[in-house]
Parts: sequence; C-alpha cells; structure tokens
Amino acid sequence: MPMDDEALPPPRAPLIAADISRLSVDEIEQRIADLKAEIARLETALSAKLASRAAADAAFKL
Repeated sequence: MPMDDEALPPPRAPLIAADISRLSVDEIEQRIADLKAEIARLETALSAKLASRAAADAAFKL
C-alpha cells in the first residue's frame, strides 16, 4: 500500500504515442493538461534527486 501523501490517479490510456485521431477537443485539452502535470511532477522529482546527489557529492569530497 503506498504511503505517499498524494493518492495515485486512476489508470488511464497511455498518453505517449497513443492514437489521438478520434479524440474530441475537450479530450485533447485534458491530455495536454495531464501531460503538463506529469512534466511538473517529473521536474520536482528530478530536482529532489539532483539536490540529493549534490549533497552526497559534497559529503564525499571532504
């Protein structure tokens, strides 16, 4: 069971390389919003990992 503060979103169709030819304008806009939210989540995780790496590098360069 995940212990994260955020609840996991419900499973959805793949967003990358999916056939979008049959999507409505609203569905395309929702996918864009979902992808932007995922990018923000990934950027936050990347920043945290880079900060952790920098801290470890600094500790081992003493």
